[in-house]
Amino acid sequence: MKLWLLVPVKPFGEGKSRLADVLAQDARAALSREMLARVLDQAQAAEVLAGTIVISRDQNALAQARLAGVESIPETGQDLNLALIEASQQAMRHATEAILVLPADLPLVTAADIRQLYTLGATQAGVVIAPSPDGGTNALLLRPPHAIQFSFGRDSFARHHQLAATAGVPIQVFTSPTLAFDVDRPEDLASLQRLIATGM
Repeated sequence: MKLWLLVPVKPFGEGKSRLADVLAQDARAALSREMLARVLDQAQAAEVLAGTIVISRDQNALAQARLAGVESIPETGQDLNLALIEASQQAMRHATEAILVLPADLPLVTAADIRQLYTLGATQAGVVIAPSPDGGTNALLLRPPHAIQFSFGRDSFARHHQLAATAGVPIQVFTSPTLAFDVDRPEDLASLQRLIATGM
């Protein structure tokens, strides 16, 4: 299966606003850069992807992607789902058979997570969804790339699940503690810092 990864990235200076009480803007931007680097490193280590596309309004994020050796495209608007349409259209120019969306803010994602998502997608066409603890979507694999429309945002796991059910598309749900962990609240940051201190 020819699988392309799409990584949408918020501008580093705008990300993680809910951490503003515990992290200054520069520190939040640095955290965002580190998490993007983690996602790109693990994607390369997985050795199952045909390619990776980073899409962002942030020139620094695009430059970081280029330094990592992956494609980058500037986002033309400010809507995540429209950005993913742009990125998927670019991936389809490479005759991709499937796409995988991973947010850039997954500090514990592993190559094993990505390989498992690939395996599930290769086993059965349709949709593979990995939920976030708050009802969002931390990974979405579509085979074919247009299996359902993107519906990221609050409660997106339920929407993606419903879109697949309505379309009659097979659905697989993948749960992984490393993929499910994201850093949105001060308590998430504290948990991450404890994990780092103990060597994860």
